[in-house]
Parts: sequence; C-alpha cells; structure tokens
Amino acid sequence: MISLKKTLLAQGMKLLSDPRVLTFVQDERVVKVLTVAMNAPSKAQTFAKEQASALAKVMALATKDEVRDLRRTVRRLEDDLARLRSDHRKNGAATGAREMHEELGD
Repeated sequence: MISLKKTLLAQGMKLLSDPRVLTFVQDERVVKVLTVAMNAPSKAQTFAKEQASALAKVMALATKDEVRDLRRTVRRLEDDLARLRSDHRKNGAATGAREMHEELGD
C-alpha cells in the first residue's frame, strides 16, 4: 500500500512538471471543475441526509439524531432521579419526600 502511494505521488509529480499539464491545471475552467468534483461527495451526503430526515418526518419516524438526543435526555433524567432517591434516603422519608415534591413541581 505504501509503495502504491509513493508510486502515485511520483507519477503525479512527473505529470505536474510537464509544461502542458501545468498549463492545463492552471486553467480557471479546470480549477472550477476540479473544485466542483471535490465538493460533490459532501453535497451528495448532505442531500441524502436531508432527504432521509424529511422521509422520516413524513412517516412519523425518529431520526438517528433525534434518538440520540432522546437517549441523552433519558440518561440525564435517570441520573436526576437517582440523585433525588439518594437524597431522600439520606435525609429521611419526610424531608426527602417534601423536597422531591418541590423539585418535581407537584
């Protein structure tokens, strides 16, 4: 694999030293085409992600990002509940219940 990379790099350097290739590569139209070609995969990926998200919304499905956010929220809520239960045990039933009621907004 490394030798292939070195070979390709050497061949590329040879090509760039050729005046005809150098003139071709410096042409503004060629630069624009190469730029568009290099940006195409990123644009295609973004488009596909947007389309998948729109389809998920139409079908009332959760996207991968939404599921990740929900898991994070559930994890945070579970941590909060564990902390409240721990405080409840430490402070006694009456004091802890009153605080839990106040924190939960009941």
